[in-house]
Amino acid sequence: MNTNLNNASDLRELLNKAIALREEGRTKQDMTILEEARNILLKLSKDHPENAEINFQLGIAYDNSGLSKEAIPYYVKAIEQGLSGSNLERCLLGLGSTYRLLGHYKESVETLERGVKEFPEHRGLQIFYAMALYNTGNYKEAMEIVLMNLIETTTDEKLQYFKRGISYYAQHLDETWDT
Repeated sequence: MNTNLNNASDLRELLNKAIALREEGRTKQDMTILEEARNILLKLSKDHPENAEINFQLGIAYDNSGLSKEAIPYYVKAIEQGLSGSNLERCLLGLGSTYRLLGHYKESVETLERGVKEFPEHRGLQIFYAMALYNTGNYKEAMEIVLMNLIETTTDEKLQYFKRGISYYAQHLDETWDT
């Protein structure tokens, strides 16, 4: 396959094909399809090494294939190359959760903390950040994040009845009252 493409629309078309294959492979958990997507992305990366989106997609493809360790350099490179917007949001989540999975908790917390700061409404980032905090022994902060996400998203009537109390205690877990 010649990936030395002459124009941006050809590159976009091939990149979209690889993304579609990656998504199909992830959905079906089909390693053959994921490998095909990775091969296209690897060729694109070789011809366009400074393309942040290609590197980001390659990181996801490795992650989707269960090859998390191999995903890290591509995520890092994509971020260094100026990935932005929703791709950056997803890349920070992918990188942070991959670091956590591999036991690199400090890097996980740093990456996910950046994600939470840059994308404060992304609940997935918040929950993965809470898990990384837990792994580093920051139980109180982790619990606060989880409880606040729970109470802000639940429709459970019984939890909603206690919303004010849960919200308060989420931030005051160590408080007790002397009676």
